[in-house]
Amino acid sequence: MNDVWQRLKRRKLVQWAIAYVAAAFALLQGIDIVAQQFGWPEGVRRGITLALVVGFFVTLVLAWYHGERGAQRVSTTELLILALLLSLGGAFLWRYAAMSQAKIAFLPVASAPSSSVAPAIPEKSIAVLPFENLSSEKENAYFADGIQDEILTRLTRIGSLKVISRTSTAHYASSPENLPEIARQLGVANILEGSVQKSGDAVRVNVQLIEAANDSHLWADTFDRKLTDVFGVESEIAKSIADTLRVKLSAPEAQALNERPTENSQAHELYLKGMYFWNKRNAADLKKALDFFNQAIALDPNYALAWSGVAQVYVLLPLYGGDSPAEALPKAKEAAQKAIALDPTLGVPHATLGNILTGTFEFAASIREFEKAIELDPNDATTHHWFGDSVLECIGDNNRAIAEHKRALELDPLSLAINIDLAYSYYMAARYPEAIAQIHKALELDPYSYLAHYNFGWILQASGDLPAAIVEYEKAVALDSDPFALALLGQAQALAGNRPAALEILQKLTVAKRYVPDYSVALVYLGLGEKDRAMDWLEKSIAEGQPDLNVIRFDPLLKPLHGNPRFEALAEKIAPARVLAALTTNSKSYFRKTE
Repeated sequence: MNDVWQRLKRRKLVQWAIAYVAAAFALLQGIDIVAQQFGWPEGVRRGITLALVVGFFVTLVLAWYHGERGAQRVSTTELLILALLLSLGGAFLWRYAAMSQAKIAFLPVASAPSSSVAPAIPEKSIAVLPFENLSSEKENAYFADGIQDEILTRLTRIGSLKVISRTSTAHYASSPENLPEIARQLGVANILEGSVQKSGDAVRVNVQLIEAANDSHLWADTFDRKLTDVFGVESEIAKSIADTLRVKLSAPEAQALNERPTENSQAHELYLKGMYFWNKRNAADLKKALDFFNQAIALDPNYALAWSGVAQVYVLLPLYGGDSPAEALPKAKEAAQKAIALDPTLGVPHATLGNILTGTFEFAASIREFEKAIELDPNDATTHHWFGDSVLECIGDNNRAIAEHKRALELDPLSLAINIDLAYSYYMAARYPEAIAQIHKALELDPYSYLAHYNFGWILQASGDLPAAIVEYEKAVALDSDPFALALLGQAQALAGNRPAALEILQKLTVAKRYVPDYSVALVYLGLGEKDRAMDWLEKSIAEGQPDLNVIRFDPLLKPLHGNPRFEALAEKIAPARVLAALTTNSKSYFRKTE
């Protein structure tokens, strides 16, 4: 064996094997990141992985035959060692490939999504692409983003103009090559491109409005102004777009285009920085956003948009493990009410307040706030999204919830959250084939979304495929440490008869470092058949001011508790049947009136 080992060393076979496996592993990691960023098709990644596995065998064979020229004749032992190395290396790469694919593998669906004719693109429609930052200081990216966002916000106030949300336009470069294809994907006839250059207190903004179908320029201009007049630039651009597209403005819409939210340019810059970090959507950046919004308010206490930003941060923080709802929602409500008091014409704080009121089970007030928000800002995708995802589902008005999500998707077609929540609305309406088709669309946008995977699990579980649901819950848990995903897996394992796995998950939930909703623990106990323990945790959830039971009357996961006296008493406390019936009737009446 010593002789064989010396000959293998001369041929450097082991070194070749280790080097190849290490390089291939690093390459696969890099490919995963790039593929996710640019949305490569799954077939491309599979092909690369397979090529690397085959390449391992080819590399070792070449290393063997091109080793030391004076190598002796191949012995049986050497052939066995070579075969072992080939097998081990190939198995390692194949195992890695399998794990990578397991993260994003889709389960087969009985019926493919039905094809439909694409809706006609309205002439009065526009997408504002990301503005290019031409400033020498690259940290001024927040300013270019902010100018784009504020022009977009002004345009969304025009009811007769379809305006695509920033979430969808953020997927594209500031000056893409294929405008007609981008316009088709976003469902618009016109594209606004722009660039921003900031130097000291001077700003240059270049914009051009393009008719996407024939790539022709409809209007272009350059604005050289001081920071103190940046609102004037935004107003001029918005009005020029409206004039060029022959959009008739109402008096309130014309007034909205001319608004100056603050006279303090430093407060405005702090607000733009806050929105820059708010859009990143994670706990650390949300807290940075909160700090910038508060700094802006310190400079201008009457800055309504900054107060609205504070409210938006506190609404989102619990969703990202940054705060508990009991601590965050009262602060969100106070900030939203302050923003409305300062500027009643803003739609966003009304939508934020509507979302908060859903969490505190004030459903009638929530509906009023959402309807007011839509009246003030009909093109805000987030308002339609939150309306469909909150109070409408809580009162059981699934048809209107689906319609609001579809409207949100028209305005923000590439939003992962809206695509997922439309699938959830179908799930709540027990329209499972449509829910499955829709969740596939969400997974095409981001196959690594743990939210999409656990929503897929919900749908599969409700449609009767518990083993497949467990697979999706396991993927969600592998992708994120969210305790709620873990709880869903625990209750599914319990329902499948795997009591030890469910109990182990219960233990993990009790020691989790992130905020764990009591509702999550209740679900696992319910899966185990311990209804009294489940009710203990549901009642504890209400006592601690948690919002998770706002859909208690219609939550499919809580159906085993229907008829339980403690459950019915809790449901009546949260959503009284008489009030719920009146709200549903009024909501449906309003829906028919506005269709």
